[in-house]
Amino acid sequence: MDVGGDAAALLASVEDDPTRFGEVFDEHAAVIYRYLARRLGPEDAEELVGELFRIAFERRATFDPRLGGVRPWLYGIATRLVANFRRSEARRLRATGRLLETEPPLADPTEGLVGAVDASRIWPRVAQAVAELPDLERDALILFAWEGLGYDEIAASLEIPVGTVRSRLHRARRRLAGLAGPSHQEDDVSLSAYRQSGRCT
Repeated sequence: MDVGGDAAALLASVEDDPTRFGEVFDEHAAVIYRYLARRLGPEDAEELVGELFRIAFERRATFDPRLGGVRPWLYGIATRLVANFRRSEARRLRATGRLLETEPPLADPTEGLVGAVDASRIWPRVAQAVAELPDLERDALILFAWEGLGYDEIAASLEIPVGTVRSRLHRARRRLAGLAGPSHQEDDVSLSAYRQSGRCT
């Protein structure tokens, strides 16, 4: 995670030396590209990374280190850009679900074999369910499950209270519940499948 003070100092120094913004790009571009590629596909992601850092440079004065590090701030800009590509994201999620139905994700040794089997079995249905989530719930879920952001970081990224993050994640988990069948903890298995898919894309 970024250290807010260091990040703020770096962004402030850009006023005197704009080339220093390249350090922000170098540190965060790969992670932001991965996030965009998962949501929109590599071609759109490649195009949007440049746009994102152009916006970040122009809006650097809006960065508030009290709300978190630079990365959540960049995730927030990225998520707003994704809003213009909602249809592409839904298509990608469904296509990924169809692909993993025939080529299940590799097992994550930290999850255990049973969890991996469950995840690969239900992933196509999870992908469909996630594609159909309301946009705001999907944003919070992807930042939590795929990007590993904490509640505070998601709140900073989306510029919403932490309580709103909790409620959106709760609603998203409830919508995913039931996908694994009655013999499992359904929402936990569904969320595990979604997390696992993020490791394999």
